[in-house]
Amino acid sequence: MAKKPTTYDPAENLTSEQAVAVFVTAAFQANDANAIAHGLGGVARAKGMSEFASETGLSRAQRYHSLNGDGNPMLETTLAIAKALKTGLSAKTH
Repeated sequence: MAKKPTTYDPAENLTSEQAVAVFVTAAFQANDANAIAHGLGGVARAKGMSEFASETGLSRAQRYHSLNGDGNPMLETTLAIAKALKTGLSAKTH
């Protein structure tokens, strides 16, 4: 009997600060706005959207649009999200 595919939600495994850091770093290394938005969305789901909402000051529509992987959040929104998630942005040379 064939197994049914399941939907994997990375938020289920983001249970430590180290896991969050690795996940967000990988999202940024993809160098793709959708991957970054999706990565930050996973972290937001792991931390709880209601707590996250009060920390960012973003409306529900703004949060879901910015974090669904299809949105293209402005830098100001991305910085607010990163701050609320207690992560940061950094740069390094290659």
